[in-house]
Amino acid sequence: MTQVLLFATVIGPFVTGLLEALKKTVAVPKNTLPLAAIVIGIALGAVAYPFTDMGLALRLWAGAGAGLSATGLFEVMKKRYGSTKDNSKDKDVFNNQ
Repeated sequence: MTQVLLFATVIGPFVTGLLEALKKTVAVPKNTLPLAAIVIGIALGAVAYPFTDMGLALRLWAGAGAGLSATGLFEVMKKRYGSTKDNSKDKDVFNNQ
């Protein structure tokens, strides 16, 4: 389990970067971004075969965990006002927009 968590921690920033690149290049509905992050994480876990001696199933679990954590890290950086997910009320913590 320690290997899975460590591997998820290593590929997490790559998942976040690829998710941001996807958002900048393709119009993706916001409610499908967590699913896209999980798919990207699983794909990265699958192609990271040369970098680890873990089995495929463990790498896929680590990728899914990295995708979930990438989505969670992004949502933590957003400060939402109000009780709905109205995009006009979203505030970015760093840019104060």
